[in-house]
Amino acid sequence: MILNIADYWVVLLSIEPFLHEWSRPRQKMIQEQLKARDITSEKVLKAFSLVPRHVFVDDTLAAKAYSDGPLPIGFGQTISQPYMVALMTQILDPEPNDRILEIGSGCGYQSAILAKLSAEVYSIERLKALRDKSLENLAKIGISNVTVRLADGRLGWPEKAPFKGILVAAYTERIPVPLTDQLAVGGRLVIPVGPETFQELVLVTKDASGQIHRQVISGCRFVPLV
Repeated sequence: MILNIADYWVVLLSIEPFLHEWSRPRQKMIQEQLKARDITSEKVLKAFSLVPRHVFVDDTLAAKAYSDGPLPIGFGQTISQPYMVALMTQILDPEPNDRILEIGSGCGYQSAILAKLSAEVYSIERLKALRDKSLENLAKIGISNVTVRLADGRLGWPEKAPFKGILVAAYTERIPVPLTDQLAVGGRLVIPVGPETFQELVLVTKDASGQIHRQVISGCRFVPLV
């Protein structure tokens, strides 16, 4: 979508309070939780500076929005630790023209980060209340290139495939075959794999012959993909 100059300023003014309010804790989070670790991608760090995390949590938890940990968003689900969101995004390495599939919209925070880095984000959520909340949160900050669907994330979104990147924000003991099928050649799938007690963050790639390759990145803890 191309905005004329009048529309551009309308959008900018609508999100300006979110960009400047709480900017100090947001920058502190970027410096101490992301840059101080191994988040080196400038484009990922820029995306984090543009997305106000406190918008995506309940008002009662806003004071903790930029803390180093996950927070509850209801229904047994969480908004992931900022570092983990950044790490998964950095591994995925989305480009401006990419079409991305996200499994587990949650409150929409990861969707918003991906939206700043890619052309189209297709996100799947299994809980209607969270689907609706994510759409509300994304609209608050003027993001319009995310489509959220109420469905079983294990099945992916075949009619929109192939995807250059697939990010799964919940763990599974086995990587769903529909997701690797929907991964584009040269694409990247980032997914937590393992049992409930401990999972590994896995990068899956597909080569020109269609062969699937797996690389373990780190340990992690996520809610289950159900």
